[in-house]
Amino acid sequence: MAMLSSSTQRKSLPLSDRDLRDLDKLRGSDAHRAALARYTSTTVTETSSEAAILHAIFEAGMRAVREQVEEQGYAQMAAERDYDQRAVARRRRPSWADE
Repeated sequence: MAMLSSSTQRKSLPLSDRDLRDLDKLRGSDAHRAALARYTSTTVTETSSEAAILHAIFEAGMRAVREQVEEQGYAQMAAERDYDQRAVARRRRPSWADE
């Protein structure tokens, strides 16, 4: 029997009827499994365990969250850069000032 490493934990996860239907759909649909595979490093098959499928869904969800946070961060950096550039432009002497 293989022992779990100290960083591996099993958590209980309550699932609604809809969640269970979605899991069945994932297991039975090539298109759904292919879509999930695009977002994870795990290949889910019809015979994958429920735990493996749930882990893949978790992994895909975390990837989506990280991408959203990065997108917000880049947008904030761009806004700050635009603000800084406008501030520099306001301090710059106009080209027509010496005429």
